Amino acid sequence: MMRVYIILAPRRQYRRTPEGEESVILRRVSGNRMKGCVNYPTLKICKLKRDRMPAMNQVPELQDLVEDLPRFASVLTAFAAKLQLSLGEFHADHISVRCHQNTTADRWRSGLEKCGQLLNETLINGRTICLFTLNEPLVVGPLSIDLVELPYPGDKRYPHEGWEHIEIVLPGAEDELSARALALIADEALLTPGIKLKQSAPKGENERLPNPTLAITDGSVTIKFHPHSLRDIVASEKAEG
Repeated sequence: MMRVYIILAPRRQYRRTPEGEESVILRRVSGNRMKGCVNYPTLKICKLKRDRMPAMNQVPELQDLVEDLPRFASVLTAFAAKLQLSLGEFHADHISVRCHQNTTADRWRSGLEKCGQLLNETLINGRTICLFTLNEPLVVGPLSIDLVELPYPGDKRYPHEGWEHIEIVLPGAEDELSARALALIADEALLTPGIKLKQSAPKGENERLPNPTLAITDGSVTIKFHPHSLRDIVASEKAEG
C-alpha cells in the first residue's frame, strides 16, 4: 500500500509537469492510498481513503507474540551488552519466531496477514518459511524491524515459543562474513561459558544469491549475521525466475 502525504500550496505556487502546472505536490511513502481530488478557489485538496491495516497489538491471533515482545527485547539487549555489541549501529533485517505446532504457526500466519503482507513463502530444509512485511514496524530495544520470519515447526524443539532471534546484515563478501561478525564481538564474550557459535548456509529452493549465516546464542536468545537482506534474496529469486 502507499501512504500519500499532501502539501497544499497557494495557487501561485506550482510544480511543472509534462501536462502543465499542478497546484499541489504529492510525495509518496509507504502506507495509505490517494482516492480523489476536489478543486477549491485557491487550493486543490485531495481526499484520502485511509486503508490502514491494524497494528500487531490489535490482532487477536498475535496477542501471545505481543505479550512476549518485552521479554525478548530485554534478553536481547542484555545479550548484546554481554557481547559488547551496540545494536543501534546496525540494520536488523528481520525478527524470527519459533513454535512447536503447525496450529500455532497457522494462527500466527493468519494474524500476520491482517497486520502485514506475505513477502515470500519457500521451503528450506523441508519446512515452510514465510516472510511478512509489517504495516507498522516493531520496536525491539533500539531497533525498528518491519520484516517477520515465520518458520513452520520441524523436528527441533525450542525452549520457548515466541520470538527467537534477530538477523543483522553485514554487507560484504560472503566468504568473509564470519570474520566481519567476530570482529564486532568482544573476545572475552566469546570465551564466556554457555555462548555458542554456529555457521550455516540455509538456502531456499529457488535462491540464487548465497547468504551464509553466523549465529551466536546463549541458549535463550540468538543474534544472527548474514551478508544480504532477505528482501535482496527474494528479489534475486524473482529476477532469476
